[in-house]
Amino acid sequence: MPFISLLTDFGLEDPYAGIMKGVILSALPEVSIVDLSHHVDPQDLKAAAFLIDASYSWFPKKTVHVIVIDPGVGSSRAIVAMAAAGHFFLAPDNGVLTRVLENATVDALVRVENPHYFIHPVSRTFHGRDIFAPVAAYMAGGKELSNLGPPMPPSELARLELPVPHLSDADSNAPALVGEVVAIDRFGNLITNLEEKRLQQFAPARDLSGLCIDIGGHVIRGLSFAYQSVSPGELLALIGSRGFLEISVNEGNAGRFCRTEKGDCVRVSRLDSS
Repeated sequence: MPFISLLTDFGLEDPYAGIMKGVILSALPEVSIVDLSHHVDPQDLKAAAFLIDASYSWFPKKTVHVIVIDPGVGSSRAIVAMAAAGHFFLAPDNGVLTRVLENATVDALVRVENPHYFIHPVSRTFHGRDIFAPVAAYMAGGKELSNLGPPMPPSELARLELPVPHLSDADSNAPALVGEVVAIDRFGNLITNLEEKRLQQFAPARDLSGLCIDIGGHVIRGLSFAYQSVSPGELLALIGSRGFLEISVNEGNAGRFCRTEKGDCVRVSRLDSS
């Protein structure tokens, strides 16, 4: 059975995501469509780039991952179809594939330009319906990417300048690892760009008990193994399901608790040097 995942900023109040599914199913009735998320904040390419990279490998090989976070819809921006890491990706060429490109080898890449696979007339504002949906069905049907348009080298793909954790005061006796909040989920958990493996390189203990996390003036000493490691209403830090440091409140909302927004700084130091 072919699989297609959908990642958009459409939300569910409007019919856009449902219409895309209708187009896909009309072209390929046997496909299984998975809603990865339709609640990416509007035009938030950075959050989408982290989300798709953290998610696609959990799907069966050859899944077609359709990403429609597309502030440039109707403009001259390209649409690309890519094969990488045993999966397929269909997305606007606006940098949303940056994290995937950092972590996977590209096996094939084309510009989606062949109008034979589009719905006509093509709307200037809803390429999700008129281009992404029918092309996704074509790709999930096992057809050749080369029919969709000319090849392009991965070096020509747009890249985002994503936040990269860095060492602050590296030459001092109290270096700190500095990252930032890249997403806030519906529970108010603050998801950072600090990967567990990076923290393990920095921490004095493999269980990460020797870390001190500072966010917005709130200090958390050591990492927890579960939300209920602390009392209800208390702040904690742990490694979330995506493999990144997350800040949470047991039975609460860390975003509101810390008055934190995406892009805010997270500073991690060692307890023996803090």
